[in-house]
Amino acid sequence: MIIEQIYTGCLSQGSYYIESRGEAALIDPLREVQPYLNKAAKGGAHFKYIFETHFHADFVSGHLTLSKETGAPIVFGPQAETEFQALIAEDGQEFSLGDLKIIVLHTPGHTLESTCYLLRDSFGKDIALFTGDTLFLGDVGRPDLAQNQDESAEDLAGILYDSLRTKIMPLDDDVLIYPAHGAGSACGKNMTKGTVDLLGNQKLTNYALRSDMSREEFVKEVTDGLLPPPVYFPLNVQLNKSGYEDVNEVLDRGNRALNPNDFEAFSNQIGALILDVRHQSDFAKGHIPQSIFIGLDGSFAPWVGALISDLKQPILLVCPEGREEEAITRLSRVGFDHTMGYLDGSFSAWKSAGKEYDTVNGLSAKDVARKRVLESLPVFDVRKKSEYVSEHVKDAYNTPLDYINDYLNVFPSEKSFYLHCAGGYRSMMAASLLKKRGIHNMIDVRGGLAALKTTEIPLTESICPSKLK
Repeated sequence: MIIEQIYTGCLSQGSYYIESRGEAALIDPLREVQPYLNKAAKGGAHFKYIFETHFHADFVSGHLTLSKETGAPIVFGPQAETEFQALIAEDGQEFSLGDLKIIVLHTPGHTLESTCYLLRDSFGKDIALFTGDTLFLGDVGRPDLAQNQDESAEDLAGILYDSLRTKIMPLDDDVLIYPAHGAGSACGKNMTKGTVDLLGNQKLTNYALRSDMSREEFVKEVTDGLLPPPVYFPLNVQLNKSGYEDVNEVLDRGNRALNPNDFEAFSNQIGALILDVRHQSDFAKGHIPQSIFIGLDGSFAPWVGALISDLKQPILLVCPEGREEEAITRLSRVGFDHTMGYLDGSFSAWKSAGKEYDTVNGLSAKDVARKRVLESLPVFDVRKKSEYVSEHVKDAYNTPLDYINDYLNVFPSEKSFYLHCAGGYRSMMAASLLKKRGIHNMIDVRGGLAALKTTEIPLTESICPSKLK
């Protein structure tokens, strides 16, 4: 028996490969399926089933491509409705996989079709539970993502309460919990950093599994403090329900090298968004005017989904050389399939061609600490509200990156201002978006709050995030 968690940090997402006696199953596959095919081939196994825990909102699943490549049926839980052929399982239905059994546990609440899969060994012992977005480590799935508008978030939270207590909590404490996401995902609020745990430990540590918790308490705690979901979530759900283009076609279209002249002309011709995915320090030193920055070496795909509203937007890439296919692939994971090419030779080719370029002004935290006393410039903090409330520079304004378009009239139009986040990644994204909208007078604080905390700049008293509920 093989159980392998395939974790993708960018999406904080876990897929699961299960193999027994030459038969394999995949739970919640990512869009690019070749690694799964390679894994099965290496073990001499064939895919028997592809299980989906629900219609994912934060990424485009690889179920259709994997089924096409292997002939394995796609299995969803009860109440799922698809526009393609799928096996809609019944609650309690068993699927054989070599010596193993996989049992369907319908656990609505996150969404109405949400389903967990219980793995049972040849001796009849429950080994592991693949919980999707029903149960995370330290948290549960947010109940406000269902496409059916007949149920409110509070209604679904109540349904989730019942699912947890009737289907999951009665299981043995030594059952391993394998969730679909870990810390960093927008599908929950308070996930811990681990990616696997014993159910018994979750019963002790996860607020949502308290044995003495009433339904009313659960609903209040689960729905309290929920921020609006990213705008791309419902679009990804629809792709997962209706179907999508093969990822190989997406790669073929996007993997097109363009010299600086062709890149510039093509961008103007198709109205492309120029997306620069290099490191933030490289972007600051020089970038194509009107381009936006979302670096590959961060939470790339979720930020793309949060900051680019149109899935059909034509995109041209500026990448670190050799990482072009990676960028195209990671864009496709969240449904952005219209990458039309990339700048051959990266930004250095653009600069060598004598093309116009822009920069982002920045200062070290120590220089900011020295200059701010003299200049009295305003400070804008683009971290999440919860981060800001926990600790921030005194008198700083909070303009969260996720909603920066709502704050455009807050930023000074002429006077310079400081811009920072936790470490420098998000503030550079914010700077690029502001510059695209004609605001150029920001000074990026290199190293963000982490660096500012090493200076004499006054901060508010630090508050543990757990005490902010």
